[in-house]
This record gives sequence, C-alpha cells and structure tokens, in this order.
Amino acid sequence: MKLRRIVGRAIPIVAIIAALTLFALWRFPAPDFLFLPNTAQPLTGLVSVEGSHPANTPGAIYYLDVTERQATWLERLVPFTRPSGASIVPSRAVVPSGISFEDQHKLELQDMDRSQQIAAAVALREAGLHVVARPTGVLVESVFTNVPAAKILRQGDVIVGVDGHGILTRPELRAALAKHKPGDDVSLRILRSGKALVVSTKTIADPEDPKRPLIGIYRTSQAASITLPLKVHIDLRGVGGPSAGLPFALDVLELLGTNVTHGYKVAATGELDLDGSVSSIGGVKQKTFGAKRAGVDVLLVPAGENTLAARRYAGGMRVIPVESFQQALRQLATLPPKG
Repeated sequence: MKLRRIVGRAIPIVAIIAALTLFALWRFPAPDFLFLPNTAQPLTGLVSVEGSHPANTPGAIYYLDVTERQATWLERLVPFTRPSGASIVPSRAVVPSGISFEDQHKLELQDMDRSQQIAAAVALREAGLHVVARPTGVLVESVFTNVPAAKILRQGDVIVGVDGHGILTRPELRAALAKHKPGDDVSLRILRSGKALVVSTKTIADPEDPKRPLIGIYRTSQAASITLPLKVHIDLRGVGGPSAGLPFALDVLELLGTNVTHGYKVAATGELDLDGSVSSIGGVKQKTFGAKRAGVDVLLVPAGENTLAARRYAGGMRVIPVESFQQALRQLATLPPKG
C-alpha cells in the first residue's frame, strides 16, 4: 500500500519535471541557427526599368529567400520538431566570430544593393545598351577573427593585387591564391580609404580541402564602377544577400521586351558577376522547398553542388544548372512550348 502511494505521488512530480524540461528546451535558444524556407515570390511590381515595355507572356520570374533565426534547444535535439524544409546550421557558418547578427544583416543589405547594380548592368548589356561597368577589385566585407589576415585586412579594403600582379575580380583572386600552399606568405596590394598599401599575410588551409589555400576572408564582393544608361529600381523590402542577382537580371531583361520566361513560372537563384557568370549560394534546400511551394515550373540554380542539392529536394520540379546569365537565357529558350 505504501509503495502504491509513493508511486502515485511520484507520477505527478515526474510529469511536472518533464513538462518544465520540455518548456525550457522549446523556450531557450541553442547556439545554432535554423534556416527556414520561404515561398518563392514573383518579382512582378518589385523591379522597374525606365522606358520598360515588358514581353506579353503569362510567365513570371520568381526570387527565393531564406529566413534565418536562432534554433531552440528542442529543435536542435529533436529533428521532427523543426518546420518542414528547415536545416540546423552552425552559428559560425552564419555569423563569423566578432560580428553581431545585426551587423551581419547590414552586410547582407549592402550585398543586395551591389547585386542589384551588377544584375542591371548585365541585363542592360545583354539588351544591347551601352553600359559602363568596370571591375575595380575585390571588396573585403568581413574577415574571420582567428586567422592571420584578421590583423592585416579591414572591412572596406579593396584587394587590387597579389604578389605584384594586378587583380580586379574574384576569379582572378582565387587563381592567384591557388599558386600558393597553405601556410605560405602572400603579398596583397589593397586600397584603404583611397590610399594604396602593400601588406603581407599567411594563407590558411580550406577546412573542406586542406590542400587549398585561403586568406580567411569570410565574405567578399565585386568592387566596380557602374554607370547605367537607364534607371533601374529594385525593392525587395528588406531582404538581404547577393543570391538574387540572377532573377533580377532575368526580370530586367523581360521588362525590356525580351521573352525570357517563354510562358513558364521560373524561379532562379545565383550571385552574378559583371561578366555574367553565376556563383554558388547558400540555403539551396530551403530555396528548393520555397520554389515547390509556389508551384513554379523551372528552377535555375548554379551548376555543381547547388544543383545536386536542389535535385535532392525538387521532386518533380525541373532543375536547370547554369554557369552564366547567357546560359540561363539559352536554357529557357530551348524549353518545350508551354502547354
């Protein structure tokens, strides 16, 4: 009888402790972040071009974005509590050490502004208009704090040379660094507040490829001098990051009268460089989920790992890998007639 009474009294206590534990796990943030898919949205009405005469087609260009928020301990420890399409991402992959989440968002908004300019330049040039677009170097947006370059480089520096040779683009910077081995000294010519400096730092090994040398820059973008012949305005209402460059350029060209979509609902993601090349982006899983939710017909993604990830979650949605803006146009033009 006493045993039954003790057990009977213990059950409510255990239940209360379990409930409090569950509440704490649900309420308190973990150190990691959660990437969440957002439904793809059409760019209709968000992009305007001076003197536009859009092609009269039923298709549309969609952009893709991802919500980033800190995960709860429950979401970190119990996968089925995460929303559909979500992924846990280590905090170091979202916000590098020494930078606040708010500062990181400001950098992403600046990335968005630059991607809009570059996308407009690429699209207007494709349309046959005279665009003055000159790369001026590689802009350093942020540097990891635990690398030798953190003592040398600052946010806002523009790298214009490596080992005495001029470089103006990110591919040129990667090619110059590839001549080194991790641990080598590398000489950089930079512009800082309008002044030219020559600095030296050691390269580090890429965590994913130990033979590949890196400087340890967390984020770079293309510094450029751009003058457009027409006014182009793009407003994504606070969305940041550079990965909407490809859909921006497609939509600008569509507004200038080119039939880009050929009647399809086209979602696209990819960072554009001035030469029209498309660079890889993050959050591909979530963006693929977002495209599926919107019921798009075609998803354009950067070739390589991004394409493999997109196809993993695309279901029956068509995924097209692209390496350049020009290739994206060709791929869309060769789609079968929309039924």
